[in-house]
Amino acid sequence: MNDIPREKPVSLNMRVDAKKRSLIDAAVQILGVDRTSFILDAACRKAEDVLLDRRLFVLDDEAFERFEQALDANPLRTNEKLQALLQRPKPWK
Repeated sequence: MNDIPREKPVSLNMRVDAKKRSLIDAAVQILGVDRTSFILDAACRKAEDVLLDRRLFVLDDEAFERFEQALDANPLRTNEKLQALLQRPKPWK
């Protein structure tokens, strides 16, 4: 028994040329899923990639050391924009 109310699905319509639809349908047939699920899954994966590219970064040891030094210098004292950023609600909560 799930007491969490489910959101009502909303419509998402699009037009696509015949070649792209055929390509998608070929993949759908191989995977044995429906077209809507396939497209929605692909779009959500791409959206996650785009968002993670904006929030996740990788540094080598030297760059990470410089990054840590900058953080240790406590930029909060003088950086109002950074203070505002750190006060924003976390999207994963």
